Amino acid sequence: MNLSLVIPVYNEESSLPILLESIARALEPIRKQWEVIFVNDGSTDSSLEVLRMLAKQDPKRVRVVAFRRNFGQTSAISAGIDHAQGEIIVLLDADLQNDPEDIPRLLAKLDEGYDLVSGWRKDRKDSRLTRTLPSNMANWLISWVTGVHLHDFGCTLKAYHRETLAGFRLYGEMHRFIPVFAHSVGARITEMPVNHRPRKFGRANYGLDRTVKVILDLFTVKFLLEYSHKPIRLFGGAGVFLMVTGALDLAYLLFRRTFFGVPVFTSPLLLIGVMLAIMGFQSILMGLIAELLARTYHESQQKPTYTVRETINIKRRR
Repeated sequence: MNLSLVIPVYNEESSLPILLESIARALEPIRKQWEVIFVNDGSTDSSLEVLRMLAKQDPKRVRVVAFRRNFGQTSAISAGIDHAQGEIIVLLDADLQNDPEDIPRLLAKLDEGYDLVSGWRKDRKDSRLTRTLPSNMANWLISWVTGVHLHDFGCTLKAYHRETLAGFRLYGEMHRFIPVFAHSVGARITEMPVNHRPRKFGRANYGLDRTVKVILDLFTVKFLLEYSHKPIRLFGGAGVFLMVTGALDLAYLLFRRTFFGVPVFTSPLLLIGVMLAIMGFQSILMGLIAELLARTYHESQQKPTYTVRETINIKRRR
């Protein structure tokens, strides 16, 4: 299998037949074997029945994974990837706002030597106040924090080689951070404008509350990428800063007492200095515990702290 399309589905009964027909039409000219994996994320309408019908009509290409309840888009994408057989993975939404006609263009871009091609909804057909503006702010924040500069992290339409994300698991709202994880292992990433169409059926399943979740997940991503191998640098650095600040505070109190006779025990700075010193010491201890946990995490899974793009004249150990 050359190509797997992963599509999370939540209450999209009217869109699914049209979507599958559009995919078949768009992929007809390319010479690749392909499959479509629909992941029904606990839909409350008749989406699952429609998917069963589509799978019966085209059993060679249509696969269906059905959740017991709604677990969220990231979990649906993760399940689709786990069940995909293709060397190339393409993600897209089921609401018809992503255009399947863009898929051959994404694949052609991959053939230029990129590991991941991310879609950019340059002319987005969504409410500016509730969807586009918060998304633009989140995109700027993610770019600034991670150093991966893309215009549209939230666009589901992406194409990438499977090995690009080998070893990563997606949680929370982290499907939008796929380019960030890929960049962390040295993947070649690019972005290209894609067609974005107005929603035809139903309504959007996500609102402003999703922006808050993305920001919280961003803290996790930053920690995983920067400090998961050496957490002592984060906790220890903060601990040293707090201890030095506390020591300077206490030294100032001692200086005032020695040269100006100002009482030490009546000043609130004494309590602040002692608390800063204790917090700094505790932070360093947390860093040491995190170091032990990081080593347990990597060694228990035999998970290396590096990634290899290719080898030359190296035989794999059996």
